[in-house]
Amino acid sequence: MTRYVIGRLGGVVVILLAVCLFTYLIFFKLSPDPAVMICGKTCTPERIDSIRDVLGLNQPILTQFWEFLQGIFAGRDYGSVHCSAPCLGYSFQTNESVWSMITARLPVSITVAVGAAVLWLLAGVIGGLISAIKQGTWWDRTAMALALGGVSVPNYVLALVLQFVLVVKLQVLPFPSAPAFADNPLLWFESYIMPWTVLAVGYACLYARLTRANVIDTLQENYFRTARAKGLSRSLVLRRHALRPALTPITTIFGMDFAGLLGGALITETVFGLNGIGKMAADSIAKNDQPVIMAVTLLAAFFVVIGNVVVDLVYTTLDPRVRVTSS
Repeated sequence: MTRYVIGRLGGVVVILLAVCLFTYLIFFKLSPDPAVMICGKTCTPERIDSIRDVLGLNQPILTQFWEFLQGIFAGRDYGSVHCSAPCLGYSFQTNESVWSMITARLPVSITVAVGAAVLWLLAGVIGGLISAIKQGTWWDRTAMALALGGVSVPNYVLALVLQFVLVVKLQVLPFPSAPAFADNPLLWFESYIMPWTVLAVGYACLYARLTRANVIDTLQENYFRTARAKGLSRSLVLRRHALRPALTPITTIFGMDFAGLLGGALITETVFGLNGIGKMAADSIAKNDQPVIMAVTLLAAFFVVIGNVVVDLVYTTLDPRVRVTSS
């Protein structure tokens, strides 16, 4: 098991280095010249050359990439501007370190992701399990019809409808403002309930359909019928022999979905005006602030890679066969 974990972590390092290099090439070699974007429209060639020199863009690409990696661990200087470690770049449009911009907005994205994940797991898994148990009944047909409809509704449409109904018309919720939990717990909850719901609906519907299909397949297995024939209660058999195997594929997609949300829910955060990683990415794209866009891309890739490793480790708990193979 230890050898397996060390091997997976070594693979993570290689993958992250490859992602860093690939992302760096895209944003600093294949996209518009960062020096031109920083300098603006009314800029002289001399000024552009000076900016290139400050950013180190006149050096070979591998040298630039090496300095970028050094900046992550030791910090770096952009002319007279010092970027402390971990330095993922410096935004000359906002005059801020990209890392400070990310850390200021990451708590909002984490709150949105965690709250939505709790909602869609509870609703999706429980709804799918009940539908599988009551297969063919009115509950099953109604739940699956709602699940199909929920998957079909775009996030931004649901977000606008909720804001219009709950905030404008009924005035039962405030417009999301991302207050601190310690300042006002009730306002904090009210501000996040709509973003949580918008993100959770689509995922919950998908998870309900997947859970239902997996549990139905498990109920037809011989070991399930054998457990029932031994006299075990239905609830115990469902919990130990039906739900647990059905959670294995759920774990896979949950790890990827949750990791992706940690990198920022761009549409939801933008629609609700939540100043998280997703909204920061949208604003940076509009301004073509390349260091910020690249840093957000790397952050999202980091979460996805780490999420994949966590999923593999959880597999060893859910499925003993994985543990035997890895050892």
